[in-house]
Amino acid sequence: MTKAVWAALFAILAVTGAARADDYPTHPITIIVPFAAGGPSDAMARVLAERMRTSLGQPVVIENVTGAGGSIGVGRAVQSPPDGYTISFGHLGTHVANGAVYKLKYDLVADLEPVVLLPSNPMIVVSKNAVPATSLKELIAWLKSRPSPPTAGTAGAGSGSHIAGVYFENISGIKLQYVPYRGTAPALNDLIAGQIDLILDQTSNSINQVRAGTIRAYAITDDKRLASAPEIPTAEEAGLKGFNMTLWSGMWVPKGTPKEIVTKLNAAAVEALNDPAVRKQLESQGLEMTPKDQLAPEALGTRQKAEIAKWWPMIKAANIKVD
Repeated sequence: MTKAVWAALFAILAVTGAARADDYPTHPITIIVPFAAGGPSDAMARVLAERMRTSLGQPVVIENVTGAGGSIGVGRAVQSPPDGYTISFGHLGTHVANGAVYKLKYDLVADLEPVVLLPSNPMIVVSKNAVPATSLKELIAWLKSRPSPPTAGTAGAGSGSHIAGVYFENISGIKLQYVPYRGTAPALNDLIAGQIDLILDQTSNSINQVRAGTIRAYAITDDKRLASAPEIPTAEEAGLKGFNMTLWSGMWVPKGTPKEIVTKLNAAAVEALNDPAVRKQLESQGLEMTPKDQLAPEALGTRQKAEIAKWWPMIKAANIKVD
């Protein structure tokens, strides 16, 4: 082809792409949640999807694609067309830690476009009620006294609950036996039933069961107590210095998605996060809302890269094995 023909072709494609962005969306949008239904990621995604539907004028549906610590679901999103109709929902585990744990067929930074940084979730140390400890110090002493490593539920290798467990081991000197699930929702069910000993869980996933008295809470991994659960001490207050970890979440789209579409999705998500009813739902689960100056897509990209630099060395040093 001549240069003139190539130029004409690119001009047509540019106009077509712009038209698609102007018309977007014209049919339902799918948010891929890489964990089981009923868990903390699923719960947050569903609250946001319902409100985003109002802004976008199209249904926003949730598809749960589980397995391999969320890496299968993220991979599904990466391989989707970059047209704004598939959103990848994830967090510190799926979009940071998995790159240090799994041999991924995609690049977590290069193959995804950030959309918005979502509310964060301090982790919480919870156990089955049969554990005799009533404080974090007593729990650590009990864990160390076991003849075999106590069982800790996770959402899979490299998940937030797994990273928190490894961090807990490093800080406290204990040793845990990890039991992987397809999400922390089924892990929590087994904790309530007494089938496992503890979970380093997202607060939003466990807080209602703590309030109901079906499991016991010891500390949260934040530098301040939760407004929604002020009776639970921080790990620092409970005697474990340095155990601070926040599990932030976010939304991404496949690389190459038109900027105008990313802007529309970001605006819909921000509008949802600013809705008083949505904020009330999320804050009641122990979630900390994203600061207003951190809601642009670039803020999520910056956070993701900084967390990769922070966590990958520790995760690799832990020599996490994937079966």
